[in-house]
Amino acid sequence: MNESWERSKIFFKSESFKKILKRIGLFFVGIILLLFVSTAVFAIYFNNNKAKIVSQINSKINENIVGTVKIGDINYKFLKGFPNMTLALSQVEVIDSLFSVHKRTLLTAEQIEVRIAVLDLLVNEISVDKIEISQATLHLFKGKDGIVNTSIFKSKVKTTNSESTTTSTINEILLHKVHFISENQQGNKLFDFDINDLRSNVKFKNNNWTTKLYLKTFAKNMAFNTQRGSFIKDKMVEGVLEVDYSEVKNQINVATEKLLIGKETFDIKANFSLDAKKSPFSIAIKTDILWRNASELLSANITEKLNQFDLKNSINVGCTIIGDMNATGDPEIVVSTKTVDNELKIPDGIITNSTFKATFTNQYVKGKGCNDINSTISITDFSGQYKTIPFSIPIGIISNLEKTSAAGSFKADFAVSKLNELINKDLMHFSNGQATLNLDFKFDVMDLKITKPLFTGNAYVKNAIVNYGPRNLKFLKTDVQLDFTDEALLIKKINFKDERSSVFMDGRIDNFMTLYYENPEKMIVNWDIYAPFLDVKKVVGAITTSAPAVKTKQQKKDDFSQQLYAVIDKCQVVLNVKADKMVYSKLQATNLKAAILLTNNTLIVKNGALQSSGGTISFDGKLAPVNKQYALESNTQINNVNIAQFLTALNNFGITSFEPKDIKGSLKASASVKGTLLSGGQLKTNSLSGVAKFDVKKGALIDFKPITNIGKFAFPFRNVNNIIFSDLSGNFKIKGDLIDVNNLKVSSNILNIDVDGVYSFGSGTNLAMTIPLRNPKKDRFITDEEEKLEKRYNGIVLHLLAVDEQGEIKIKWNKNHK
Repeated sequence: MNESWERSKIFFKSESFKKILKRIGLFFVGIILLLFVSTAVFAIYFNNNKAKIVSQINSKINENIVGTVKIGDINYKFLKGFPNMTLALSQVEVIDSLFSVHKRTLLTAEQIEVRIAVLDLLVNEISVDKIEISQATLHLFKGKDGIVNTSIFKSKVKTTNSESTTTSTINEILLHKVHFISENQQGNKLFDFDINDLRSNVKFKNNNWTTKLYLKTFAKNMAFNTQRGSFIKDKMVEGVLEVDYSEVKNQINVATEKLLIGKETFDIKANFSLDAKKSPFSIAIKTDILWRNASELLSANITEKLNQFDLKNSINVGCTIIGDMNATGDPEIVVSTKTVDNELKIPDGIITNSTFKATFTNQYVKGKGCNDINSTISITDFSGQYKTIPFSIPIGIISNLEKTSAAGSFKADFAVSKLNELINKDLMHFSNGQATLNLDFKFDVMDLKITKPLFTGNAYVKNAIVNYGPRNLKFLKTDVQLDFTDEALLIKKINFKDERSSVFMDGRIDNFMTLYYENPEKMIVNWDIYAPFLDVKKVVGAITTSAPAVKTKQQKKDDFSQQLYAVIDKCQVVLNVKADKMVYSKLQATNLKAAILLTNNTLIVKNGALQSSGGTISFDGKLAPVNKQYALESNTQINNVNIAQFLTALNNFGITSFEPKDIKGSLKASASVKGTLLSGGQLKTNSLSGVAKFDVKKGALIDFKPITNIGKFAFPFRNVNNIIFSDLSGNFKIKGDLIDVNNLKVSSNILNIDVDGVYSFGSGTNLAMTIPLRNPKKDRFITDEEEKLEKRYNGIVLHLLAVDEQGEIKIKWNKNHK
């Protein structure tokens, strides 16, 4: 090792090594000298031939320019681009011949550097190896009248023998801080970009070329229709684009992968025709992106509508834009997407497990333009879950974004109890049962609200249990069939039971959906109701029960309980009721028929009829809320009812001085009364007022206390415990707990009695009684009514008073009788 080192030291000190080192140094010095000499020669050549070079440049420019080109200065860049020659053009301005009309300068640039191949100049060819533009503005313009500022470029005339023998190519293009504007007023298009950097190496093959272009630019505006707004507005765009030009097609093709726009990446393929009259283009875009991020990249008119919705997870999106740069109006835009198990936010809430395919186009009908009116959103194979309700939309179409309408089909099959998540439990609560819906729908959308809805199809509910909170009603084993038609909602086969009643209902609501959303107060629900057995007091009690209002939650768009409650509260209900059997407290009846109207919490009964106590009863009535009670109005006709049974059923109207069993006979009566019902359906004591007439045929008074009390001393030898009368009639005026008795005549086998005055259910009774003492037993054989009336008062006549003293009826002489 030491020996080798010693030999190396000897070699480095030798003369031969010094000669080699000297030759190497001279070689590099020669190269440097050659470089400087060559550069000097180029500089001398440029300075000596500057006028010729400038002339050639101007000549080349003037071959293609009609207008004015101003170049402030031209300088040679020493050593830059060696062995080629680099020229720097400063303060460049290019305007066309119509500048005075449109006032748009085509090009202004602080500096343009041009690298020219020197050797090519020697053979009379300008080969621009590189062009670099800095601090410039390029403004392409087309006015509404068709005037352009690009007419500065002359069209080339193809000839077999060219007059010029100078040719040129550009191999590399660099832009730095270039403001590019393409303004097409005629087509309402505006493209405005601040290009930070653009680098392109161009490869030529015949008259075709290709390049890989690096671009970093700020998109201030990319409006295919300025009236609609800009795409990718105020977004940074960066990426590498593969660009090629085909002379045969006269078309530029662009392709890029992972082009960065804002914070999102896109794969894009596009082509642009360079034809003079028509300039069709197409752009195809693919990406995975969040809904809101995608919405921000679109024009304002689309963004405004899309932002009403959102998807939690990213979606795969494909978009094509097809149009013509020289045409007016929007290009054709088609957007398609597909998502699986996503979360969709809509104005009314959130749909989970959303899976669907969707396509947007602004040219649904070919030939009718690309605009909002001709725009549609098509949704297919949609499935999801709204709160707890699973549903599907096999197909749905949203049309016309100016006057939006939607149409499609809707299907659902779920346990009825899942409705509890949608509807406030204080309004309705469901348990058991299954619901199935199969509907086609069509409606308009205005300000994101449904208008003019139309549903066709059917819905079924089987074996459900429903609690209706506002009336404290519980429906057991409820079945419902709903048929939606063009004209109405038909409600069929509703069967439900409560603890005592069974009800079968069919209904019809004309123009249901429109009235539901727009005018629920105009909705009329027509019901045909049949009940084998009906507890009327329970039904009336439900109507008159003052239940607490449905609690209002913090206002949520997905809570429609309040709207549903408002519809139920405001709509009018017409019920045509039939019942085989019914009860009201102790009153039992058969063959009930009535027409009932429910409107504004008021119940109106018309043409009511039933059979009870061996006769018939017909009635009309009205029940209206007043504070926490209900005002009752009733007109009743009673025909041939068993008076004892009837009074027993009606709790003897609260009279305690005798019992219903004390009276026998057939009752015919009419009454027109008003009163008050308490919550729960009970009649408020002493609330009745009105008039009544009655007539009892074949009547009898059995141990009738008001008579037996008198008979003890007035008729000790007559059987007043069993009085049979042929005629018992009278007129009453009812005033609370007081009844005005007018001309009440009792004609019987034991005695005759005339009664006038006031009878009280409480205190205040004051009845004047006229009692002939003669025995009327044989009066039944007198057929002449006048003779019978004349003999009625023959003999001794008692004039008595029945008055209330401290809660007891006392009999007194009526000294002031007439």
